[in-house]
Amino acid sequence: MDSNFWDERFVSEEYVYGKEPNFFFRHFINQKFQAPGKLLLPAEGEGRNAVYAASQGYQVTAFDFSPGGRNKALLLAEEKKVTIDYQIANLQSFNYIPDTYDLAGLFYIHQIPEVRSIFHKAVIQTLVPGGMICLEAFHTDQIHLHSGGPKSIDMLMYLDQLSEDFKSMDIIHLAKTQRDLNEGPFHQGKASLVQLIAIKK
Repeated sequence: MDSNFWDERFVSEEYVYGKEPNFFFRHFINQKFQAPGKLLLPAEGEGRNAVYAASQGYQVTAFDFSPGGRNKALLLAEEKKVTIDYQIANLQSFNYIPDTYDLAGLFYIHQIPEVRSIFHKAVIQTLVPGGMICLEAFHTDQIHLHSGGPKSIDMLMYLDQLSEDFKSMDIIHLAKTQRDLNEGPFHQGKASLVQLIAIKK
């Protein structure tokens, strides 16, 4: 999918994934696994996670290849009276500077396996030692459900795949779960999900 697809999805005034942050990400932040620091949010879309994190004291760098998503994210940031650094880039073109971020949030970022694994390695590289990753995405069982996500099973995730991608880190939470999504019109209903929290050694 290219930026035109996402620009068309984001063109309405409605926030198609809602204005509230991802449930798992909110829980992560509220549990205070770490003090607020520098946060990276790739493929951030309309900004719901970036704006929430900024409201909790994080210094947020977000990016997406959709100018439409960025525009709505900046409007939401203005509405919530916070500041975020939101760049236009795709997963391959973003400048992954080593040892920069205290936390990376990866939410529903679905790519073909060879792109996914390279992307995950790049994100790990950007973390400082002791930095953390918080991830939630659709499990391969999501192929049978209709609450969102890709319709190609190769772009969905499973636990062994994540365990391999993040084997250089200390994985403190890795689980398959089900949850009823209520995140705007495109994430609605029963969903099969994978979750990961890991710490860079």
